[in-house]
Amino acid sequence: MSEIPDIGEKALNKAAEIGLSSQLDEVENLEVSIKTEPLKLIQGEIEKVQISGEGLVMQKDLRMTELEMQITSVAINPLSVAFGKIELTKPTIGKAQVILTEADINRAFNSEYVRDKLQNHQITVNGQETAITPQHIDFHLPGEGKVVLNASILLRGTGEIKQVGFSAVPCISANGKNISLQNVEYGESQEISPELTQALIAETGEILNLSNFDLEGMSLRVYKLELEKGKLTLQAEADVDQIPTA
Repeated sequence: MSEIPDIGEKALNKAAEIGLSSQLDEVENLEVSIKTEPLKLIQGEIEKVQISGEGLVMQKDLRMTELEMQITSVAINPLSVAFGKIELTKPTIGKAQVILTEADINRAFNSEYVRDKLQNHQITVNGQETAITPQHIDFHLPGEGKVVLNASILLRGTGEIKQVGFSAVPCISANGKNISLQNVEYGESQEISPELTQALIAETGEILNLSNFDLEGMSLRVYKLELEKGKLTLQAEADVDQIPTA
């Protein structure tokens, strides 16, 4: 009898791993650990769900180097366990930590999704409207609470390549769902096009938008943002309605 709960936990772990993986474009490593006792499981209680992931690629080609999530005191429908499911009977709140590196964010900036969005912008340069093509975007995390962006942009009207750059301080919105850039300091190329710089600032905020990290039945609200050299760490509360299972 002592082996039954362990087998049950392993089956639920695997079902949750498959369910979560199915929502991701790429997964290097993903582990789900569900801890409970047989009697509590029968009564519809799970003590703890721990989710650990590495190299998780979300929508819009945004990659998380690390994801750690812990959910405690989970109320479930005990009958769902028999079918390898974890059906919550009421929402719960967990804690999550997401780590992004410079490489992760640069991957998103240079993705086809972002390039197509920026190419739709018409900007004014020297009084003339022109379309643009991003050549390369470099996003840096130098530490000191700032982010730095430098971009090479092709002006399709003239064939010229211009450089755009700025540094800024990322700030969390009151609802914890968005990150905006404040205290923007422009590089020497600020006179090229205010519209272009604003588009890049807006795109930075959108890439870091926390809804990008939401999974089915799970959404994050960030309450702390930590900037280190080469790394951005988000501490968040996780609103959990369901835990995806296969």
